[in-house]
Amino acid sequence: MKPKQQFSLLIILLALVLPVQAKVFKIATISPDGTSWMKMMREGAKQIKQETDGRVVFKFYPGGVMGNDENVLRKMRIGQLQGGAITAGSLAAIHPDVSIYGLPFLFSSLEQVDRVRSQLDEKILADLEDKGYVSFGLAEGGFSYMMSDEKLNTVDDVRHQKVWIPSGNEVGEVVFSHAGISPVTLPLSDVMTGLQTGLIDTVITSPIGALALQWHTKINYVIDVPLTYYSALMVISKKAFNKIKPQDQATVRRIMGETFKKIDAQNRKDNIAARQALINQGVEFVSLKPSALHDWRQIGDEAMRELEQKNRYSRPVYDALMKNLKTVHSAK
Repeated sequence: MKPKQQFSLLIILLALVLPVQAKVFKIATISPDGTSWMKMMREGAKQIKQETDGRVVFKFYPGGVMGNDENVLRKMRIGQLQGGAITAGSLAAIHPDVSIYGLPFLFSSLEQVDRVRSQLDEKILADLEDKGYVSFGLAEGGFSYMMSDEKLNTVDDVRHQKVWIPSGNEVGEVVFSHAGISPVTLPLSDVMTGLQTGLIDTVITSPIGALALQWHTKINYVIDVPLTYYSALMVISKKAFNKIKPQDQATVRRIMGETFKKIDAQNRKDNIAARQALINQGVEFVSLKPSALHDWRQIGDEAMRELEQKNRYSRPVYDALMKNLKTVHSAK
């Protein structure tokens, strides 16, 4: 056998004997380990590893061990992480349209959410990929509500409360600015202590968030008007994603796409159940009088105009969103 043939045979034998070098995607999230979100992402990752014969592996860092969403995105930029499961609002600086569902007082029903998302999700995520981030679908976080230890019937009632918002929450800052309310900004980890000490007495979160973080033990009333709509997604650096084979890319897209549909559906069920759990524990959902509701809607409209100007959502997406909302109203 000629030396060249021997060398070629050796390469083939080594390829058969040596283990496949896996591409590891390091994914960070503030979502605690053990949640349904984490369980389903791990199940999807396990299936991907099996179907790619170990060529693609996901390693998760849950519970905020890699920092908040901003830190995760920064670590993605320097290559320390390849991806993150983060809130849609955290991507606003990269692609404003991803955060458009979080405009204040945008939705008043889940029917509206479903109509709009069915028309816009695909375009928003395709445009995000053009910005360098591959995603597999949005996952519903649910509606946020204002929750307090006192019954808040009017905007003026809220002005006398110590309302918490997360640091850097642009939507909250703009809404409260138009409402004449000075909120208290605290990191998420300090909110429970703030409620216990009286530093704050009012929070804005989803029913499932109130239960998971035990804030419901310090609140008695919920204003039964959805303020914003939360959503989240997993993103992977397109540069890192393109390093795996095309057939493996297709496998990851298919399996994680299916996974996020399951997460999206499960999160809705969990939030509906959480709302009922709050009611069962004695928390009262307060319906506002038409005059108070009108005041909040007016504040929301002013805030929405300012946010639209600041964030510069793409006109086709913004117009399509508003058109679909009007379609739902007309149908009713």
